Amino acid sequence: EVQLVESGGGLVQPGGSLKLSCVASGFIFSRSWMLWVRQAPGKGLKWVSQINSDGAITEYADSVKGRFTISRDNAKNTEYLQLNSLKPEATAVYYCLGGVGGAYVWGQGTQVTVSS
Repeated sequence: EVQLVESGGGLVQPGGSLKLSCVASGFIFSRSWMLWVRQAPGKGLKWVSQINSDGAITEYADSVKGRFTISRDNAKNTEYLQLNSLKPEATAVYYCLGGVGGAYVWGQGTQVTVSS
C-alpha cells in the first residue's frame, strides 16, 4: 500500500520552531519528488516547498523562504520540513505529497498552530 504519514505538528509560540516528518512506504521514495502544501483555516491549499529525488534541488514559496527548510533522507524513506521563526499566519494543516506514477499521493496532514 502506498502511504505517507506525517508527524511533528503541534502548538508553538510565535518565533518558535517545529520539524515536520513524512515517512513514505509502498513506493520507491528515492525516485520521487516530494512536496509540502498547507491549508489554513477557511482557506485553500497553498504550495509551500518541494524537493527533487536526490535532494539537490529545493524550492520554496516566497512566504516561507529563509525560514523553512525542506530535506530528505532516502535511506529512511523520510522527508522533513523544518519550520523556524514561525508566525501566526503559518497556522494550518500541513500535508506532504509524493509524486508516484504520474499522480500525487497525499499524507493525512499534521496540524501546526502558532499562537501565544
